[in-house]
Amino acid sequence: MAVEFSEEAEATFQDLISRYPNNLAAMLPVLHLAQSEFGWISVEVMDYVANRLDVHPTKVLNAATFYTMYNKQPIGKCHIQVCTTLSCALMGGYEIIDYLEDTLGIRVGETTPDGRFTLSEVECLASCGTAPMFQASFCDGEIEYFENLDAERVDEVLKELNEKLEALPLPKDMH
Repeated sequence: MAVEFSEEAEATFQDLISRYPNNLAAMLPVLHLAQSEFGWISVEVMDYVANRLDVHPTKVLNAATFYTMYNKQPIGKCHIQVCTTLSCALMGGYEIIDYLEDTLGIRVGETTPDGRFTLSEVECLASCGTAPMFQASFCDGEIEYFENLDAERVDEVLKELNEKLEALPLPKDMH
């Protein structure tokens, strides 16, 4: 993969770095830009971001691997991220993961063969009072939250998600 920002992304990059007191402070929004541009944050993308920000590559690696919002591998049209922080775990978050794994035929960290769904376990999504929950991030940038989940509700949500996915193209690197 040729790693270089498009003209539009380059303009956004220049705007981003102009807003911060130093390049290191711009790292998280630049990683978001890079993920949007390249589809995911590969080692090559991390090196590119480090070079562009003039920071050591380990600083970019540390940030990209710390935050679950950065995808370190290609993802499907819909990225289901199940919260398993304490409240969600106590209310059935791990059971939701098990159910999704069985229903989708994949494990956490995998993508369905048709490229529709990627499943991840994440830390707090700030919905402790309505646990368990997951967020669905779509390849078009939209994010939806689904709360108070059980197996029956997950089946309903998956039906809704499948209907929505019909109109969406495959994300970058999934073609």
